[in-house]
Amino acid sequence: MDVIPGFDAVTDNWPRFWGGFVTTLQLLVLSGLGALVIGFVVAALRISPVASFRTFATVYTEALRNVPLTLVLFFCAFVLPYLGVDFGTYFPLAVLGLTAYTSPFVAEAIRSGINGVPVGQAEAARSIGLGFGQTLGHVVLPQAMRMVVPPLINVFIALTKNTSVAGGFFVGELFAAGRYIANDRGDAVITTLLAVAFFYLLVTITLGRLAAVVEKKVAVLR
Repeated sequence: MDVIPGFDAVTDNWPRFWGGFVTTLQLLVLSGLGALVIGFVVAALRISPVASFRTFATVYTEALRNVPLTLVLFFCAFVLPYLGVDFGTYFPLAVLGLTAYTSPFVAEAIRSGINGVPVGQAEAARSIGLGFGQTLGHVVLPQAMRMVVPPLINVFIALTKNTSVAGGFFVGELFAAGRYIANDRGDAVITTLLAVAFFYLLVTITLGRLAAVVEKKVAVLR
């Protein structure tokens, strides 16, 4: 008799659980890195002195922030292959969709940090002959990063939970693995869902603790 009712459903299906967890981590890392790169570019365009760049970045940010993630992943999973974008598997398409959806939130977090840097810093940099890129890279961003890291971690926590949506688009991540096991073992649905929640909490609580540590260090540096 199980000490925890239905726990054998977790132990018997451990390879599936672990594979789903690893896939979730891969989605998180790859999409997070992609969103970070695109977010930096979009944030720079949003504060660019060129009006057309600012307009493009604003439209990109507002469009993707205000559509459901499910719609973005549906577009990547079904429309892109129809247009000839075929990777042979849905995993890269899920990474693409999560990256695109997350990047505007990253961009806004970075932009808020940049706006938190006193205007006099940029003016002083321009007064000694630095261009926009030099001012941003050497003066503004190093100071802004102290304020940007905590909200960025919150964005990645949200991304961790958003990876579960990819399970509805043929990607065998953690939630999809839990759903398969729950369907197979109707007597262990609660235990299976608790196990899935545990894995998500393992990632999100770790990121949350990291955010708390960074916030304390930022407060000291200020």
